[in-house]
Amino acid sequence: MNEIYVWWGIAIYLVASLLIAWLARTGKSESLSDYFLARRSLGGVVAALSYSATTYSAFMLVGLAGLTYQGGIGALGFEFIYLSGMVLVVFFGPRFWLVGKTFGYVTPSELLGDRYGSRAVAVVTAVASCLFLIPYCAVQLAGVGLLMEGMTKGAISFTTGAVIATLTAVLLAWIAGMRSVAWTDAFQSLVMILTATLVVLIVIQGLGGFGAFFSSLERKQPDLLSVPGNGFFTFPVFLGLTLPWFFFSISNPQVSQRLFMLKNLRELRRMLLIFLGFGFIYTLVSVLWGFSARLHFPDLASADLATPSLLASSLVPPFLGVVVMVGIMAAAVSTVDSILLTLSSLVARDLYGSLAKQKKSARELWAGKLVIPVIALLAYLFASLKLNLIAILAVSSSAGLLVMIPAIFGAFFWKGGTASGVLSSVIGGGGLVILLEWSAWKPLGQASGVWGLLTSLLLFIGVSQFTSPPKREADRFLDYLRDALKERKVW
Repeated sequence: MNEIYVWWGIAIYLVASLLIAWLARTGKSESLSDYFLARRSLGGVVAALSYSATTYSAFMLVGLAGLTYQGGIGALGFEFIYLSGMVLVVFFGPRFWLVGKTFGYVTPSELLGDRYGSRAVAVVTAVASCLFLIPYCAVQLAGVGLLMEGMTKGAISFTTGAVIATLTAVLLAWIAGMRSVAWTDAFQSLVMILTATLVVLIVIQGLGGFGAFFSSLERKQPDLLSVPGNGFFTFPVFLGLTLPWFFFSISNPQVSQRLFMLKNLRELRRMLLIFLGFGFIYTLVSVLWGFSARLHFPDLASADLATPSLLASSLVPPFLGVVVMVGIMAAAVSTVDSILLTLSSLVARDLYGSLAKQKKSARELWAGKLVIPVIALLAYLFASLKLNLIAILAVSSSAGLLVMIPAIFGAFFWKGGTASGVLSSVIGGGGLVILLEWSAWKPLGQASGVWGLLTSLLLFIGVSQFTSPPKREADRFLDYLRDALKERKVW
């Protein structure tokens, strides 16, 4: 594809996004809640579109399409398990929202630190989030780089694409914090789903229509229509991929933090319903992308080239190819700027705030803003390593965050959980995940996330049994939650 078309598409996208971000400014942000939580005033529609753009990033049309190209129909089941994990939002969403609004929490780490009566818990969970989310952020930047490089056959380099995505994310996060990110996310999510759906229909029509499409798949690639099919989706692989994805909505702080931002519980319900519909459609579209690429380009050097190759092919008109590329770039940038805001809020409130003798919101806010480009630079440096198979890297990053799950469940449902239990589970489980990922060792054939979650669970329960729980903090937190849920008749 002619790189001039791509540059025009990028230019139009940047102008539109920055304009929407600027218009979303509503006065000066003077507190962490204003800047990082959009004043806790998001409506369900904007929240759902923002949630969708943050979750369905370059992972989908680049990563999930590539996973489908490589392993077949198992990718559909893998992503549907993520959607089934949204039952956790039904259960935990009202609880996060209630305690966040009442106690003024800005970050999930602050919630855990307060619930367990320990600054160390807030600090350690914040550090762990940064450690595992920066690689996940880098995956999005790599997705943009691969996309532009693949579509233009190297005329626009991987580095150029990644740099553009990095700088755009920093600007969108800086302009007005979460309010600008939420509104640009809403715009970006509509662009990405409408364009992707339209173009995949055009591609399938170019391959002969749905009947001919599936007949060709059955005839030419029958192993892609069953599990384990060609042998990629064995049970240990499938479990290792799906376990982090099932718990994604509460283990990943850039997602769970959004539960603090909604105006009320009615908007939370609206957000969830819209997101489920969005996710169902986008999942089907992404899987169809992968199958289409496999039919048209059966011998690609890397599965991550499936979408770029398809967009640059004769099946897709150049104009629509550029529009879809912009949609994928928008999805990646929306994830990156959301992660930048979440990580900078963790640094401001849970790291800088814990070290300061007195908490001053203005100073914490400046600390958060200043660290945004630093985090972005680290993510870019990681992305420049150009590691293969985006979907696997994304899940590996999320696997480390699984070690937070026992502490989160304990915070809401077990008064016996202790700060020592949380610290040992996060440090021990997280350290094990890093060791297994670094060494590529899979004990008994199981992925790092499986062992990380099991280890953190055993450490949390075991250490908590031999240490004293924070009775005052637990009573205050859980007694309030019990009464508030009963008053609002929430399950």
